[in-house]
Amino acid sequence: MKLITFAVPSYNSQDYLKTCVDSLLVGGEDVEILIINDGSTDNTAAIADEYQARYPSIVRAVHKPNGGHGSGVNKGLELATGLYYKVVDSDDWLDADALNKLLSTIRAHLAADTLPDLYIVNFVYDKPSAGKQHVSSYEKKMPQNRFFGWEDVKPFRFSHMLLMHSLVYKREPLVASNTVLPEHTFYVDDIFAYKPMPYMNKLYYLNIDLYHYFIGRSDQSITKANFSKRYDQQIRVMRTMADSYKWEEIAGYKKGLRKYMWHALEVIMMVTIYFVSAVYAPEKEEALKELWAHIKKNDKKLYNRLRLRSYCTSVVFLPRPIRAWIMDKSYSLLCNKIYLG
Repeated sequence: MKLITFAVPSYNSQDYLKTCVDSLLVGGEDVEILIINDGSTDNTAAIADEYQARYPSIVRAVHKPNGGHGSGVNKGLELATGLYYKVVDSDDWLDADALNKLLSTIRAHLAADTLPDLYIVNFVYDKPSAGKQHVSSYEKKMPQNRFFGWEDVKPFRFSHMLLMHSLVYKREPLVASNTVLPEHTFYVDDIFAYKPMPYMNKLYYLNIDLYHYFIGRSDQSITKANFSKRYDQQIRVMRTMADSYKWEEIAGYKKGLRKYMWHALEVIMMVTIYFVSAVYAPEKEEALKELWAHIKKNDKKLYNRLRLRSYCTSVVFLPRPIRAWIMDKSYSLLCNKIYLG
């Protein structure tokens, strides 16, 4: 039995895929590694095939037409056989000691028949070019090294969230959540870290720095130049999140889950507004208006909360130049904090 399936969506990843996969092989026969070659045009496919040939009981090379990151996540979940499912981007990697700690914890919980629905771990923003790191941890938000429920989760503030990098989902409830990510779309990580949450009732937080999130490349989706031109994809992500659950449904969740789901929605809506505001174009403003109109038509209660009772309220009614200036300064502060700048 494989304890974890690691899905590695890979597009033209020849320069860093080996570092990623080698870090996962630390798990040995306890893990399944699915290298999802997403229509690459470089040597990614050959590298994936090489790993499958060398480690046939651990690695599977999956070749598919290009569909984007979300398509790779979907395909990985479709093929996964492990008890747990974790996505590791092809330019990222896992810490060996932390991975062994996670696996030993899963083994112990499996033996005791006490497996949680979700393991939560820390992740590290890693900028090797500058020798800088920033750890995103959750030790102030939830109990450590014991099982708990959403009622034990303290409220999240500002931009602090559970991201895909910090989540190890039990495969069965993840499948039950019917989380299917849009294709040819960046930023779908936000959906993956939102839609399954109501299906995750039994939680366990390991205060380990497992996931290293590589930053520093000019072609990354998080750079200002890239997210400015991909504003439509961020709008698609926000629309998908808003459509996932009606506000009345969210309001009926237990307090901790309700507060977290609301927090995620207002943070991603703020991010979406920034994507539109960062570099002005009339078509961007029109697309944002259409998003607001869609949310209002689909769920007026959610619309009213986002528009009038959220972080968004502080900027949404401001003149565009002022709104853009405030949000740009806020993003710059965030970048400096996690060494993106």
